[in-house]
Amino acid sequence: MRILLAEDDPKQLAPLHAVLSQAGHTVDGVEDGEVAQWLLSQKEYDLLILDWMLPAVSGLNLCRQFRNLGKTAPVLIMTAKDTTPDKVAGLDAGADDYLVKPIDVLEFLARVRALGRRSPMWQGETLYLDDLQLHLSSLTVERHGVKVALSSREFQLLEYFLRHPRQVLNRNQIEQAVWEWGTEPESNAITVLVRKLRQRLNAVGAGDWIETIYGMGYRLSPPKSAVSSA
Repeated sequence: MRILLAEDDPKQLAPLHAVLSQAGHTVDGVEDGEVAQWLLSQKEYDLLILDWMLPAVSGLNLCRQFRNLGKTAPVLIMTAKDTTPDKVAGLDAGADDYLVKPIDVLEFLARVRALGRRSPMWQGETLYLDDLQLHLSSLTVERHGVKVALSSREFQLLEYFLRHPRQVLNRNQIEQAVWEWGTEPESNAITVLVRKLRQRLNAVGAGDWIETIYGMGYRLSPPKSAVSSA
């Protein structure tokens, strides 16, 4: 999933960002409500995780604005406010869930997984293209009974391909989907990442499924021989 994580305390933002990234998510982490507001006007997210007490624009107001735009992606509010009226206010603003600080990482990840299942992008715990399977919970790819572990970035790229099968994806689309806001990949980063993913797919007999469409980008598409033999 692509997640917007807005938390004004860097000591809390950094570890939450890290565990989400390790779980295979692409995370835009910000410390300011105005920056979060701007990002919401520029990008589509599968999940929003908002601290209530953000500077400039509160997480509660961000949630309200997001819902007023008709956006349906799930929203998790994090706050130290733990009274029933506070929780009611968060839920009435359009939040799907409410997590009281201090944050327990295991509970946090469980809430994220549960909310991910409510996302409009949700297609199940496993993504398929013919007989190729990507397991979201374990960051592994499988084919013909052979399972291979992927790095977070390899997983994010393959997930993006599988959500857009047989489509030509250009470098800008891949960069926007896989790299976090505020980071700029080196000029050859996408080429290197595609090569690494092809090597992983080679282990399951699908290294040739990623096509280079010169001058345009890349496409994940099983060769006709693979489809006919499946």
